[in-house]
Amino acid sequence: MSPRRIVPVVLSGGSGTRLWPLSRSMYPKQFISGLNGSPSSLLAATLTRLHPDRGFAAPIVVCNNNHRFLVRDQAAEVGITPQAIVLEPEARNTAPAIAVAALIAAERDPATILAVMPSDHVITDAPGFGEAIQRAGAIAERGRIVLFGITPTEPHTGYGYIRKGAQLDEGDGFDVDRFFEKPDAATASTYLADGGYSWNSGIFVFRADTFLDELARLDPSVLSAARHALDDATHDLGFLRLDSRSFAKAPSISVDYAVLEKTDKAAVLPLAIGWSDLGSWGSLWDAAQRDGNGNYVQGDSVIEDTSHCYIRSERALIATIGVKDLVIVETPDTVLVADKSRSQDVSKLVARLKAANRKEHEQHVRNHRPWGFFETLNIGPRFQVKLLHVKPGGTLSLQMHHHRSEHWVVVQGTARVTIDGHEKLVGENESVYIVATQWHRLENPGKVPLELIEVQIGSYLGEDDIIRSDDIYHRAKEETR
Repeated sequence: MSPRRIVPVVLSGGSGTRLWPLSRSMYPKQFISGLNGSPSSLLAATLTRLHPDRGFAAPIVVCNNNHRFLVRDQAAEVGITPQAIVLEPEARNTAPAIAVAALIAAERDPATILAVMPSDHVITDAPGFGEAIQRAGAIAERGRIVLFGITPTEPHTGYGYIRKGAQLDEGDGFDVDRFFEKPDAATASTYLADGGYSWNSGIFVFRADTFLDELARLDPSVLSAARHALDDATHDLGFLRLDSRSFAKAPSISVDYAVLEKTDKAAVLPLAIGWSDLGSWGSLWDAAQRDGNGNYVQGDSVIEDTSHCYIRSERALIATIGVKDLVIVETPDTVLVADKSRSQDVSKLVARLKAANRKEHEQHVRNHRPWGFFETLNIGPRFQVKLLHVKPGGTLSLQMHHHRSEHWVVVQGTARVTIDGHEKLVGENESVYIVATQWHRLENPGKVPLELIEVQIGSYLGEDDIIRSDDIYHRAKEETR
């Protein structure tokens, strides 16, 4: 008998706070390549583990509207076409998102088995993970909601715990006896010594109809809002855009509180699959390959008499003397220095930045767009310098500025430039000048990336000095360029 083609549901939300400054709200940790030296992003690694070649059906991905092109591009990079990329109009926690995915699956077959998981976790034993999903699927066929419990390796205080109950009659997995919130260190130590507790991974497997029936019984308001948001959803460039008014009526509640902690159908499958949620810089240090002094170092650095530190540089040289147990992370616009034991508190800094209306909580100097990205290189009085990277086939919107002129110098590839209706090709080491109030568009007609230096000059250089028209990506006014 061939394995079930279980439908993965990948939750790709996230506010980008816990791994700030590397992670930002517009580019949270699941999209970042190079964490601890890994060449792929966490989302790409998650999708790769769920590839159809490994026996899975095409996934359903639920994400923030602002991240939709990032999700589509990273899925394409690993050769996966999701059966749906569902866009949440606003964050309402996990229960409404999972309800929508279950409704989508149930439309085709109410008995569909779904494997729900976050997009931003690390699992080192991919074959063991796939085998565990199949085992959980067999239990879910019998009407259970199966949670992946991770066998603890330390008294971790950053995870919730599950206490297992009686072994299931079928012999694989256990009843869930009770859930526990994140404990203090002493309590976590007793859980570890007991041996009957697992970390709550946030990964679970169920039949679509089982979950929907339990949600209707335990929290019908979530199901009602999800159903109406899906009924009134629209399709846009291959994305499924949920109705915002209906979705906003859903309570913001986690699936744990809405269903899992109330249902009598929950089962736990204890596993050792090399799992980590990488929820802080400290957990990244825990998962890293460290040197003889306990340091993880990535990027340009010179360290002296330094131990048990996590050091990451994106651009600048980091030099340390006589320090220990620190997190030091440099990005082109920010430097974080924190006691490693306090790395869970980084979100407090992000909240302060947001309250102060600082852009560093939201964006890097590199801003990703569906056509590529732009990166701010320098800013001064009445001028700004940017690098524009346009993917093959990428097209910026037709636009005009009232207060600035722009010089474009091509450094790689060939640009098709439209200025007031007139097209021209601009090659490497050639330039073009666009006067304020001229309508213009930039395109990459070639097969290699286009890169150019943009110099803006004018009395006002804000991104909101743009009048836009004719955007092939159907973006809202505030997100278009």
